[in-house]
Amino acid sequence: MNRVFLFFIFCFFNSCDDGDLIIEAVDFNDISITFCESTTTINSTLFFKLNSAEALVLELQSGILKNEVSTDTIKSAIPGQSQLIYRTFSDNISNNYFCDAVPPITPTVVEEFEGEGGDVFITTVKSESDSTIYEHKIELSGISLVNAEGQRISDLQINDFGTITTTE
Repeated sequence: MNRVFLFFIFCFFNSCDDGDLIIEAVDFNDISITFCESTTTINSTLFFKLNSAEALVLELQSGILKNEVSTDTIKSAIPGQSQLIYRTFSDNISNNYFCDAVPPITPTVVEEFEGEGGDVFITTVKSESDSTIYEHKIELSGISLVNAEGQRISDLQINDFGTITTTE
């Protein structure tokens, strides 16, 4: 009987609790970029992707977008210069959640993960069809997302954030 008791105590103290984290992967590669303005400008900084009750929010550092062809890829560090946040909500969300002056009360944020490391890379080219339009390809690399409890998302499939256009 003592051996059984010691076995259970051993198992109890050596068990591993990974919490209630159920997010196994974040994949927004096939989701279009959304923004609040009717058209993006070089002053736009807030971009997001919505997937039912999930959102991936990217806030670029001010002044990083320029209406000029980039000779090199422009780099912005997360979290120092740009911010990346992944949120899950209690219900499906719409653009209004991020674009209204006062965000709606519902749905509520269930879980939030902030970018703790990684980089945003931007490559700018002129549109082949219109020389006044610039196409800014936004890519993410080495992203590390963590929540307030220190839990991390293990599978980040969010390399290609997408392309936005601006006009001279």
